Amino acid sequence: MVGRRSLGRRFGWLWAAYAVSTFGTRFAFDAFPLIAVLVLHAGPAEVSALAAAGMAVGAVVAVPLGPWVEFRRKRPVMIAADLIRFAAVMSVPAAFALGLLSFAQLLVVSVAVAAADIAFRAASGACLKALVRREDLLVANGRFESTAWTATALGPPLGGAAIGLFGPVTTVVADAVSYLLSASAIRAIGGGEPHPARTGTSRLRPRDVLEGWRYILAHPALRPLFFNTILVNGLIMATAPLLAVLMLGRLGFTPLQYGLAFGVPCIGGLIGARLAHPLVARFGRHRTMLTTGALRACWLVGLAFVHPGTTGLVLVIAVELALITCVGVFNPIFATYRLEQIAPDRLARTLSAWSVTGNLTIAVMTALWGVLASTTSPRTAIAVAGLLILATPLLLPRQDHASQRQETAATPDAPASPGDG
Repeated sequence: MVGRRSLGRRFGWLWAAYAVSTFGTRFAFDAFPLIAVLVLHAGPAEVSALAAAGMAVGAVVAVPLGPWVEFRRKRPVMIAADLIRFAAVMSVPAAFALGLLSFAQLLVVSVAVAAADIAFRAASGACLKALVRREDLLVANGRFESTAWTATALGPPLGGAAIGLFGPVTTVVADAVSYLLSASAIRAIGGGEPHPARTGTSRLRPRDVLEGWRYILAHPALRPLFFNTILVNGLIMATAPLLAVLMLGRLGFTPLQYGLAFGVPCIGGLIGARLAHPLVARFGRHRTMLTTGALRACWLVGLAFVHPGTTGLVLVIAVELALITCVGVFNPIFATYRLEQIAPDRLARTLSAWSVTGNLTIAVMTALWGVLASTTSPRTAIAVAGLLILATPLLLPRQDHASQRQETAATPDAPASPGDG
């Protein structure tokens, strides 16, 4: 099968780095809030601030990192980001062992990790595009997507068991070690990596900081996808804590049932990632991306109808399974399409701008939906998000700009289309 073919030893090391760090992150899922509650006795406001502020401030700190990464060799940047995350995360169990752990430290570590995450993702996208042939990008992104959903399904339950057996900082240590292993795998990729050439001044200019956003907003294919994915992810993530409050509070579901409600549907992510390549081969990339992009917006409103008992649990599992399956198909196709559309000399800046905006949007929308849930109810807030997300397919690109670019390239005298960079 095409999806099983080897993409080479160097891609194998990049995939291994992604797998180990992703599993470490999922294994330590919600570790900082748990430590804040169990060790530091933090209240709901502090825990919410830890989640939102860490992501938002980390995104702001990362704004100048995109242009800085653009003109650096990508693998050293990825290794440095891994080592920063290792040192930051490992400081938590070290401080805990010495009796010096504080809420302020958790907040600083959250910011450092969030900023390093953005730098790593910006560099890794450029690294993947350099290591893998264009025709293999969808297969590669499908493997990353499968890995992410496998880690999401297995990591949190295993992490919860580890916390119960060995204490609240156990998973944090494992997460830190995973970054060290990721750095080792990236180093093992080997081979030369040329230093990116830069025209003009070698210094970072103020206009470089905003170049990623300018490039996205001027690009006819990236602009609608940018707004679509930012809004869809923000609305989905904003409802996650509200559903937890609803299920674990008013509806009386046990933590085990809650875990099953979100662990079992991750199978859909694996199924979707495996289906992405065959669906593209049969129906074409643009049609498949447009269809699954629209379908993934249809399910969230169903979570507003969750009710107590077994049928309520089945409803959540069914809705999440449908949603995640559509996301599992859409994400690798979207990631491949985005990499192909971005010019090589804009890649890191554009991916960084995308990540910064996504993190800020999730932080802001999570806070806003928390306020909405407080003034109305969690169920009402979930329903509002579900209705709003139904409009997001209107932002998907209706034209296949990739095909248009290929046709333009095949016509020597044809002018370049605007925004193709």
